[in-house]
Amino acid sequence: MKISWQVKVESPEKIWTFLYQKGVSRTLLKDVKFHGGNIELNQNEVRASEEVVTGDELTLTLPPEITNDHVAVSSEPIEICYEDDHFLVVNKPAYMATVPSHVYSNDTLVNRVKGYYQRQKYESQVTHVVTRLDRDTSGLVIFAKHHFAHSVLDRELKEHQIKKIYTAVVMGHLPQKHGLIDLPISRDPGSFIRRQVSAESDGRRSVTEYWVVKALRDASLLRVQLHTGRTHQIRVHFSALGHPLVGDVLYGGSCSGYMQRQALHCASISFFNPFTNRQVKVMAPLPKDLAAYLEQETRKL
Repeated sequence: MKISWQVKVESPEKIWTFLYQKGVSRTLLKDVKFHGGNIELNQNEVRASEEVVTGDELTLTLPPEITNDHVAVSSEPIEICYEDDHFLVVNKPAYMATVPSHVYSNDTLVNRVKGYYQRQKYESQVTHVVTRLDRDTSGLVIFAKHHFAHSVLDRELKEHQIKKIYTAVVMGHLPQKHGLIDLPISRDPGSFIRRQVSAESDGRRSVTEYWVVKALRDASLLRVQLHTGRTHQIRVHFSALGHPLVGDVLYGGSCSGYMQRQALHCASISFFNPFTNRQVKVMAPLPKDLAAYLEQETRKL
């Protein structure tokens, strides 16, 4: 894959400096140098140590990526909510793992995306997972189609520039219509899976913002935004407030009617696409179980 820029700089600068500012990591630049990529300046192959000036055309050819043969290919369908040459955003159903493991190895979202890449005959069939969801959480997951796109969004993740909005239902009624939960999270020493709110010295800072959308009879429909991305963050934070998610038996919730898993859905995600120089916002409809549960609870009001 080739990616080109029309250079605009205030003064001459090294190519490697220009590329770092565009999100090219040092690791990727080494791969370009030693594993089959190249750099062209005004259609002439050059080294990264040369300089660019305003008006130059710089082209980066990415090296080929080797797919992991140990990742099985699934022919099952995926629900694509957004796709371009660099990114793929998929609506993950509940009860499906995002990535393969020794427990789930053949039909995770990664397996299905790899199968889709093969059917489309894409040049690179490496599945770069940018964001993940718990197995029982539904909603949007971002995949990068090449190493460079992955490194760009990794940077956005670290700088909290990827905005994720969740739809959630918690048990009971929250006293505030809007709140910010700022509680550190760490592993529960008594469990391999569970996380817990802990002292600042033990846990990592975790921030969750929420808005009450609707008060149900025994629960509350929320819009939730993550400002950090800890494992089980939303589930742990609302459990700590005494309002666990409906269906989240791991953190003190109970199943109800149509909701037999945690009532959590990644409904919206937005990120900046530097290759097209625009903000991308993607939305996913409510899954059937959550929509049916909300309809059921609304009739009870």
